[in-house]
Amino acid sequence: MSNKGYEELILLNKKLDELINSYHNLKNENADLISRNKNLELKLQDRESEMKELEKSYEKVKLSGALLGEGENAEEAKRRITVLMREIDKCIALLDR
Repeated sequence: MSNKGYEELILLNKKLDELINSYHNLKNENADLISRNKNLELKLQDRESEMKELEKSYEKVKLSGALLGEGENAEEAKRRITVLMREIDKCIALLDR
């Protein structure tokens, strides 16, 4: 083999090694990013669950304040109580049949 051909083969081998190293590095980085993404998705689900619980608590506090006659929520509480009473009356009527 000629000297020039041998040098080209060595250069090609170096580039191939670099390409393989780059591939392995990118593969590892991709695995890390996938793992981070899953962790972030789990955190997001936890936060959404926590937010729903806080919204429920807020609605309870708002309703309890309305039942005490506080603020603008009094009308809302009265309306909800009226709706609940109607539903109870319907259930009683169905039971009487």
